[in-house]
Amino acid sequence: MGGRQGNDCVEVAHTADGGRAVRDSKNRDGGLQFYASEGWAAFVDGVKAGAFTR
Repeated sequence: MGGRQGNDCVEVAHTADGGRAVRDSKNRDGGLQFYASEGWAAFVDGVKAGAFTR
């Protein structure tokens, strides 16, 4: 996004409770972050609204 050609990649997976698990695809042993469905939805809404642009 934003015209950048970077090498930053993440993997996102659905969890059994409707949330999401996120990890760095280049550092798979680096651990996971878990987000409840409400938190993930708020994050996605923020991305769509441009809340994380510089």
